[in-house]
Order: sequence, then structure tokens, then C-alpha cells
Amino acid sequence: MTQPEALRSLLEAVADGKITPDIAFDSLKDLSYESVGEFAKIDNHRQLRTGFPEVIWGQGKTIDQIVQIMSVMRQQNHVVIATRIEQSVYTELQKKVRGLRYYEFARICAIAPSEIEIKFPGQIGILSAGTADLPVAEEAAVTAELSGFHVHRLLDVGVAGIHRLLSNRHLLESSSVLIVVAGMEGALPSVVAGLVDCPVIAVPTSIGYGASFSGLAPLLTMLNSCAAGVGVVNIDNGFGAAILAGQILRTSDKLRLASQS
Repeated sequence: MTQPEALRSLLEAVADGKITPDIAFDSLKDLSYESVGEFAKIDNHRQLRTGFPEVIWGQGKTIDQIVQIMSVMRQQNHVVIATRIEQSVYTELQKKVRGLRYYEFARICAIAPSEIEIKFPGQIGILSAGTADLPVAEEAAVTAELSGFHVHRLLDVGVAGIHRLLSNRHLLESSSVLIVVAGMEGALPSVVAGLVDCPVIAVPTSIGYGASFSGLAPLLTMLNSCAAGVGVVNIDNGFGAAILAGQILRTSDKLRLASQS
């Protein structure tokens, strides 16, 4: 009932007299949030408010807590996502959660259809500077794909070998928004932003030698970018970058539809 189409159908059924207001009320009584034990309150209304359902942060939660939260969320959502799930945690979860899928590099597990419908036009490009940045890049890519966006990846194209990036200009130019993931000195987003005409979301990673201060150095580099059109999310926050990219495409689609009407 948190899906807009289902809510509209319910209201139309009440208006047509096919169901009673009391039955509709029972369907909507947990719409705002739903308690799971005494440790969680699921924000069922988030899909309607923001366009994206709540996602489970797996790190720090027990197996049983994640299982209970997933069991409640799957009743309201077609896709249920849990981030920062290590392989050992997934091994235990799959024994208790039916139909669970695991994306190893992204450290994401999800209850989802085998094929995700692309809901919005446009393409999200995911770039990573190095192979060590892959987990954060994949967190962004998998989150975006599970949210219904078309994604393409361009991996290991950091500035230490700039020709690897420049030889793929066609992939950059075909993107509607780019997520650029980099550790070390974090220079890649500035270079990319100087080549393209779309928004660039920079994601610093905690990859690097001691003076990178676990991602602080690339974070500051990205915040101080000399290229215009760069937005920066927190260190290792591939998930946040994907949702921001999705909101950009959703807003673009809303503006397109408004102009047509």
C-alpha cells in the first residue's frame, strides 16, 4: 500500500463503493510507520514522500533484527534492500529469508524480482578511479539498479593513467548524471566534470596511504574542486550517491512531463 499505484487504486475503489471506508482504513493504518519489536520503526510512508523506500543499514544489526525488519518491509515493498552486509552475515540471512539475493562486491542483499523495471529515462554512469574503490562504486551501481534506473559502469580509470578515461569519452557523454568514486588524492571528479555537461556526484573513499586520513584528503579535494557542477557526498557513501543521482533523474522527468502538459 506504500506504492502510489496501489494507494490510488484503493481510493478509487472507495469512491466507486467497491470497498468500505473501514476496510480502507485497515489497509492504511500502518502507512506512516510500523513498529518491529522494540528496536525498529519502519517508515512505510517514505516511498510516497520521496519516491524511494526505506533501506536497511545492516552494519551493527543482529541477524534476527535484520530478518524481522525484512519480513515486515517485504509486505509493503516490491524491493527490500539491506546495505553493508558481509558474506558471513548473508550466509545466515539466506537460511531465514526466502528469495534473498546477494551482491558480493556491493555488500548488498535484497529481496527483488529477477528483472527490475526501468522506471525513468536517462542513464547513471558509475566511474571508479581504482579497483580498490570497487565496493563503494558497486554499492552505488546496485542501489541505482534496484531502484529502477539504467546504469553503466566504467571502472579503474583513475588519473594516474588518464588515457584510460579519455578513451571512453563516448560513455561519459551518454550519461545523464555521473557518480565518480575515488580515493587517494580524489582528483578524478574534477577531471570528469571538466569533460561533461551533466551533474557529477563525487564519492570519496577511505582508500589510500596514511596521509589520505581514511578518506578525508579526497573529501577535501572534491569539496575544493576547481570544476563547476560537482556535488560531494560523504566518505564511502555509494548508497547516498545513487539516491541523489536518482532524484536528479526523477526531477528531470517531472520537469519534462510538466513541459509536455
